Amino acid sequence: MISESEIIALIQAHFLGGADLTDDCGALHRVPHTGKLLVTTDLMESGQHFDLKWHPPEFLGRKLLMVNLSDLDASGAKPLGFTLTLAVGRDVERDWLIRFLDGLADAAKNTRTPIIGGDTVGRATGLGLGITAFGAARHWLRRDGMQTGDRIYVDQPLGRSLRGLKKLQAGRRWNPTKPDADILAHLNPSPHLGLGQRLARIPQVHACIDLSDGLSKDLRMMAEASRRSVVLEKGLSPEAIQGGEDYARCFASNLPQARLEELLDAPLTLVGTVVEWGEAPLLHYHGRSLVPLPDQSFNHFAL
Repeated sequence: MISESEIIALIQAHFLGGADLTDDCGALHRVPHTGKLLVTTDLMESGQHFDLKWHPPEFLGRKLLMVNLSDLDASGAKPLGFTLTLAVGRDVERDWLIRFLDGLADAAKNTRTPIIGGDTVGRATGLGLGITAFGAARHWLRRDGMQTGDRIYVDQPLGRSLRGLKKLQAGRRWNPTKPDADILAHLNPSPHLGLGQRLARIPQVHACIDLSDGLSKDLRMMAEASRRSVVLEKGLSPEAIQGGEDYARCFASNLPQARLEELLDAPLTLVGTVVEWGEAPLLHYHGRSLVPLPDQSFNHFAL
């Protein structure tokens, strides 16, 4: 069993040049004088959000940070730093933990996001992971600003992560010599960081959210916050509607798609249209009729 002092030593070795992790509190190196200081947090639990038997530890370390930075980016924020919480089971081997920290440290270095503190705790089995990330936004892109007539766009294909998860559950495994794009999307997501900051600078972009739980939940939250309804485009696949962990920017704007793609230098996909508040937050076509779309996302509290 690895000790707490060993874990702390490993973290300090991986994040050389970061904060002094020996103190009770950490400090942000760059606190903005203008705009908003934003904060987000995510928890990941083995057996619930990932499987230690099939998730390469380097990928898991990178994913842990990227999903938090994706939340900040969708709000128009630039990352400033993060804290790390580790609950490490007695069955987690030292070499596995080193590889996990390798992935996390590489992601922190590549995104220029320093670690500023955290905490460690032991547990009987498995792994619990938590990050709280801080960012600064000159223009805070919220989820409650959708306007009637806006179109809803996403910046990358939807449903890949869910397809990858289904393949893993069916027995497929990540093979670097024969890479599978769906499995990679689930194990090692690559949100387009920086795109949210560019969206926030466009006045005609009215709202944005990070797609972590899927359209059927995240777009519902945007609609409810904005007191509008959204009619989904015809032809969206079940995976695109249900699937979470795609980490796309999902945003509302009244600009033409071609103009948005020109401004963002990125291809977009139209997924819905904003209408006045109706009988449900999300509506989709069943034949020729518009009917309410229920929440089809993963239930974190299901037994």
